[in-house]
Amino acid sequence: MRIVMLIPSRLFYKITALTIGGGLALSGCMVGPNYKKPQAIISPRFKEAPPPAGWAKANPYLSTLPKGDWWQVFNDPTLNKLEEEVSLSNQSLKQYEAQYRKARAMIDSVRASLFPTLNGKFSFNRNSSGGRTTSGLADSPHTFVTTTNTWVTGPSASWTIDVWGMIRRQIQQQVTSTQANAALLANMRLSYELELANDYMDLRYQDSLIDLYSRNVHLYQHNLEILTNQLAAGVADPTSVYQARYQLESTQANLAGARVTRAQYEHAIAVLTGHPPAEVTIPHAPLPFTLPTIPPFLPSDLLQRRPDIAQAEREMESYNAEIGYEIGAFFPQITLSASYGYSGNPLQHLIQLATRTWSLGAAANETLFEGGARSAAVREAEADYDGAVANYRQVVLKALQDTEDQLSNLHYLSEQMTFQEQALNSAQQAVTVSMNEYLAGTQIYTTVITAQQTALQYEEMRLQIQQQRVTSTIRLITDLGGGWNTNKLPTKDSLQTDNPFLPSFIQKDKN
Repeated sequence: MRIVMLIPSRLFYKITALTIGGGLALSGCMVGPNYKKPQAIISPRFKEAPPPAGWAKANPYLSTLPKGDWWQVFNDPTLNKLEEEVSLSNQSLKQYEAQYRKARAMIDSVRASLFPTLNGKFSFNRNSSGGRTTSGLADSPHTFVTTTNTWVTGPSASWTIDVWGMIRRQIQQQVTSTQANAALLANMRLSYELELANDYMDLRYQDSLIDLYSRNVHLYQHNLEILTNQLAAGVADPTSVYQARYQLESTQANLAGARVTRAQYEHAIAVLTGHPPAEVTIPHAPLPFTLPTIPPFLPSDLLQRRPDIAQAEREMESYNAEIGYEIGAFFPQITLSASYGYSGNPLQHLIQLATRTWSLGAAANETLFEGGARSAAVREAEADYDGAVANYRQVVLKALQDTEDQLSNLHYLSEQMTFQEQALNSAQQAVTVSMNEYLAGTQIYTTVITAQQTALQYEEMRLQIQQQRVTSTIRLITDLGGGWNTNKLPTKDSLQTDNPFLPSFIQKDKN
């Protein structure tokens, strides 16, 4: 037998509309402090920035760098391809993305408390009762059994009205917490992009070392052949041959070490892009010596362009909303209820006016004594907020420190590179002179070896300085947000999507 529960829509929607309308009229206020963004501790300009002539005015930073794809400033197709793989396949980043989606789903879970709970009921009970009757003193007792069926059907609704804004404060807390999760996701994406770029440039540094050691290995092999022939001819001493062999073998060892390190960076890049190391092979290429130009910017730009600062700022508002929620616990909770239905027997006569039942109700609940727990909860929420403010200011200060570090690095590394290239040029000239003197018989071969080792060390130092310059450039770009800005955070309205199952006259609360 198929049973269909009939709901009289006209009366029930009147009850529901009355309940919802009354609740909306009562839920106009929100207890607790409204959020005001605290001031960050920030300087008007960077201490380590170039002279004010080029940096005093804040030209739009984002207009001169790729939006988001910041690594494109290096004009390296291999780097571009690898960086794109980070967003697509990095498994650690997918964990943060899932965390963000979970936070977003929790908004709808909290928002559901703003609306009535509607239930449908259908029940059946069969009861039996018996007794004994007599028609007279002489008659024997008569036993009887009565069986009744009871059918009950109808909808009911209950609603705890958000008079004091506790639920809306919870929504505000969850929405801003979700925005913080979105900023965290952006920050972690930027972090993995930075890590890949650093590993990539370190790999290119190893490629340049491999080139350097390979050139010197060929040179030292040639020198050893000359000395070996001279020893056989009786015009060279054995010591010079051993020194030349030692120089060759030590450089070969350095070459093997550079290849080991390169392989490790290639493996790390493979994992960052979400692939097993066996599937990733990066062609050999030297370290770039042309650096992109970083446009002017001011310290205040960091407040809008760094996702870690945005995360800390959103966490402040989240904790501020928590204070309002805890204060709301001091006020009574008001619940409205309504039900409509039919109860009767038999089933074929159930939906009749005579068997109709309905009810409307209201209740208020207030905790009178809780031993100071509610006051403690408010103080705890206030402490959380104060901690979030301190964390926000500390994150800003750390961002300033990071940026100042990279500015000073680039400034002094540029000077160091100039002097290093001059030293390298002098060392290479010394190699030429010492070799000519050795061939002329005025110097021993040890002088040549010493000059060549010095030139090799200076060229290694030159590559190391350039690696540091490239790394500092990458760090500076990412310290400035890598083209990100707070406009990329999801808005509060976009996070509170409309629920298609709710009546159209219920509007979402925009906190």
